[in-house]
Amino acid sequence: MIRVGYLEGTDSLFLNELIARGMDTVPLSNGVDNHGKFIGHLSKADDISVVVGFLHKVVPLADSNLTPRDMLHSCQLHDIPVLVIAQKSIHARAKEILGRASKFAKLVDPLDLMEMFKKVVG
Repeated sequence: MIRVGYLEGTDSLFLNELIARGMDTVPLSNGVDNHGKFIGHLSKADDISVVVGFLHKVVPLADSNLTPRDMLHSCQLHDIPVLVIAQKSIHARAKEILGRASKFAKLVDPLDLMEMFKKVVG
């Protein structure tokens, strides 16, 4: 069973399509929005196949000591693929903003999300 963790704001039609294909969706929080389980506390027991969310949801507040890599550390630790949604026109800047997290988080244009998702989950 594919279980998709998603951050608030992820396209509802995308999530509906996942449900229609027999997948589970799990709301995740960035620690500020209280949308679901805090992404930093994911473990193997959560059985998340992939995490999906917009760039602004994985970038900590400016006055925080955290980095995007800190926020996504549990995903990296447990080999959970991360799809960060950002329009192609800002991918270069988004990669800079993600810093070291850009090594394991894949940037994807909103229009290419389903195609990239299929590549990642098989």
